[in-house]
Amino acid sequence: MGTDLDNDKNLLMITDPIMHVQAWLDEAVETEVNDANAMSLATVDEDDMPNVRIVLLKEIAPEGFYFYTNRNSAKGQELHAHAKAAICLHWKSLRRQIRVRGLISLAPEDKSDSYFASRHPTSQLGSYTSQQSAPLGSYEQFEQECAETKARLGDPQQYPRPKHWGGYILSPLSIEFWEEKQFRLHTRRVFTRTNLDSTWESTLLYP
Repeated sequence: MGTDLDNDKNLLMITDPIMHVQAWLDEAVETEVNDANAMSLATVDEDDMPNVRIVLLKEIAPEGFYFYTNRNSAKGQELHAHAKAAICLHWKSLRRQIRVRGLISLAPEDKSDSYFASRHPTSQLGSYTSQQSAPLGSYEQFEQECAETKARLGDPQQYPRPKHWGGYILSPLSIEFWEEKQFRLHTRRVFTRTNLDSTWESTLLYP
């Protein structure tokens, strides 16, 4: 890792915060043991109670951050109901963290088709079968249901994407970059915009 001064300059030189997330992720891929693209996804339910879970960040594009899931799941229902969410990426090896808040939209169908096709057939089969977030009597029940799904659909090289499964885009309204420094005198810089068409403004924050 570089010096604290290097870290300060790194944060001060950011001009495109969305693509700077990609730059930090690229570095993390080289240092994290597993799943450098793992991120916490926070939503709220119908009672405004928060939920948070780990999902995988699959793509960073100018329009935002892509991830995929069962749209009938608890998170899918919460995303549809509120269309807002927050994510957090933390890389212990680099002592860095990124927090993002923004608006949720559905990923284009061709994007969802393409990513689903890239998954292992067994993962595809599980996506067909799982009633994600619903109560399950036993794991053996799930295995049996997977076998029944496989028998019904056959054994192709890959399965077509089920209608209940697909991607989301989190289009950011705020992105905060955090880097650890000694004695908890951390460096923080936040980028904000009032809507998706406005320009970014940024400021440093007290640690």
